[in-house]
Amino acid sequence: MNKGLYNDLSFRSSGESRKKGERMKKIYIIVLVLLVITVFSAACVQNIDTPNPEANNETTGTIRVSGAFALYPMMVIWAEEYHKIHPGVKILVSAGGAGQGMMDVLSGQSDLGMVSRDIYPAEISKGAVWVSVTKDAVVPVMNKNNPVSSDLLKVGINKSTFSGIFIGGNVTNWGMTVNKPEIRDRIRVYTRSDASGAGEIWAKYLGNFTQNDLRGTGVSGDPGIAGAVKMDSLGIGYNNINFAYDPTTGKPVDGLMIVPLDLNENGKIDPDEDFYESRDELLHAIDTGKYPSPPARELNIVAKNTFSGISREFIQWILTDGQQYVQNNGYIPLPEESLQSELQKIG
Repeated sequence: MNKGLYNDLSFRSSGESRKKGERMKKIYIIVLVLLVITVFSAACVQNIDTPNPEANNETTGTIRVSGAFALYPMMVIWAEEYHKIHPGVKILVSAGGAGQGMMDVLSGQSDLGMVSRDIYPAEISKGAVWVSVTKDAVVPVMNKNNPVSSDLLKVGINKSTFSGIFIGGNVTNWGMTVNKPEIRDRIRVYTRSDASGAGEIWAKYLGNFTQNDLRGTGVSGDPGIAGAVKMDSLGIGYNNINFAYDPTTGKPVDGLMIVPLDLNENGKIDPDEDFYESRDELLHAIDTGKYPSPPARELNIVAKNTFSGISREFIQWILTDGQQYVQNNGYIPLPEESLQSELQKIG
């Protein structure tokens, strides 16, 4: 081969190789840059769409809450709202009665217990500590289709007659409640079978009795009492107000009637005793003291020995920012001085 041609071909081949190498280097750099951008973008998307509470030093953990049906609807709302601002905290809420809540806390099955009655000395001796967080009431309920329902709306039932129905057993037919001997339909009484704050408070109103003194067919839970009375035209029972009134309409639950209390025992419901048509009216009567205490009462949250960790933070929030949700959900806010006193209990 011609030596000059050989040298020319070698030079051209070498130059092309260098150019090809440079092009490959540029492609490699571009691919590497794109890969870095892709990884960085994916990390940003993950950071926005799936927040990591631990990476942001956000509080994390689970709080187990159980107990009183009375406080259950409010506690569910508090749990939902708190989770919105502290997504790393999961709050598990279950209802089973005040007695169940207290037992769960003292045995370590729950972190917090909902208790809708006074705390007993025996429970305090086992380490129960508590704060009051809101207020509600128990109301007597009867079937709307009861044969004397229209009469009772006018005259109500006084404490001694209620006691005869639920305690003494000497008021046995509906005619006796409205002074109409010709009406002989038998009163069918329903009471709570589970250890409940509602039962304790209703018994206390009737004369400082306890739930064990109440007569009637035992039914578990607030929904059970409301359901039994709705199905029995001759039935009577008692419910926490947020199970006696429809949360959407604010009116008594369909099929139920709230039995007015003849507080001054004059045989009629006076204008200042007539506040049962809506939940808002009853709440105002509780707040102003027209509806007596008991059966109005404060609702408590209980812990064992002390409020600590994420449970303590949750309770602090309930007693401060969490109070904004109370009034619109069928409960009575505690006065500011009471809230400050409760806050001091948890330190």
